[in-house]
Parts: sequence; C-alpha cells; structure tokens
Amino acid sequence: MELKTERIYTKPADLDGYRILVDRLWPRGMSKVNAHLDEWLKEVGPSNELRKWFGHDPAKYDEFKTRYLEELAVNPAYDQLKQLVAKQLATKNVILLYGAKDEQHNQAVVLKEQLDKELR
Repeated sequence: MELKTERIYTKPADLDGYRILVDRLWPRGMSKVNAHLDEWLKEVGPSNELRKWFGHDPAKYDEFKTRYLEELAVNPAYDQLKQLVAKQLATKNVILLYGAKDEQHNQAVVLKEQLDKELR
C-alpha cells in the first residue's frame, strides 16, 4: 500500500484509501461532506506561530521543515498519526490531505517524508 499527499480540494477517487486531514485549520470553502475524511488530526499540524511565520513562502521551506520536525518530535499527535498510518497501510492506501496551494512546500510533504523514513 502507498502513503500519498493530496490537496483536499482534489475530487476523491474510489482507490484513495484512508483520508487524513493534517491541517490545524479547516480548509476554506470546503464542506465537511465534500471532504470525505476518515480523520482530522488538527493537532499534528504546525503550531499557529510556525504556520504564520512560514506563510507558505518557498524560500522559508527548509527552515520551516526543520522547525516543524522539532515540533513533531515532542508532539503526541504525531505518534498518534504514525500508529494510525501504519495500521491503515496494512490494508489500504493512506492520503495526507492539506489545503495549501503549493504542493511541494507544506506540512503534509514533511509528514510524508518523516513517516516514510520511520515506517519503511
């Protein structure tokens, strides 16, 4: 099975698997019905301070990633996410959903990279 990232605004497909929103804030303009979520783990998202500092500026991404990984190291929600992803990957794909427009510079990408390291 595969761990992927995807914008929450992308239309869900039958083969998506288990869908987890990893944003601290609910994505603008998205209804809970249309989100087709299995879980919303808002506590695993970056802190408000880090999120505001980053502002999705690609030039700040490397520093954002470092600071976010430091937050995750002491965040019990990350352990919850890791256990959930490991369990679900045994039988289906897992998608980490995010609302950001930038598909390469966001917290879901950081989470996927970290989970791939720890779970493979």
